[in-house]
Amino acid sequence: MEESAIIEQAQLGDMAAYHTLMKRHYRTVEKFAYQCGVYEDDIPDVTQEVFIKLFRFLHQFNREQFTTWLYKITLNTARDYYRKEKREANKKGKLSTYTAQVVSPSSESRVLLFEEDRELHQAILALDENYRMPLILFYFQELSYEQMSEVLNISMSTVKTRLFRAREKLKMGMETSGGVKDER
Repeated sequence: MEESAIIEQAQLGDMAAYHTLMKRHYRTVEKFAYQCGVYEDDIPDVTQEVFIKLFRFLHQFNREQFTTWLYKITLNTARDYYRKEKREANKKGKLSTYTAQVVSPSSESRVLLFEEDRELHQAILALDENYRMPLILFYFQELSYEQMSEVLNISMSTVKTRLFRAREKLKMGMETSGGVKDER
């Protein structure tokens, strides 16, 4: 069945269609959450939150590209997840464990197979989110400038500028043995 038909069925309350959407996009959400810097241990929780939000707000989906909408939900869910964690930690008088989202080497080794991939992944995660997200969306998710603009809620010219600067910062970071300098 075509995805638009599945979405329509899910919007009408067909749980089987909703489960089909989940199955089709579960890995995409997990992968994107990881690329956004979500810790491996938190990926199942963030992914579950994404699909809960998808279920709650699917009726609002209005024929835009579904995966673009899903990326937007995933990005916002990851941000919200760590904001909530930080608030709870602050209430308890503890520091948040979410900083630059650098993934531990042990969890990376299961996802990334080659040393170069790990170094690139670490260098991308070390970038400020304003630069990291355009890189991920463009190179790993293959979104257009227009789609990236929609997901990130910024103008297309800002997307282009951030992507250009991200490439430069990433290049500098890789040249200096993996440590990306974030000069704002």
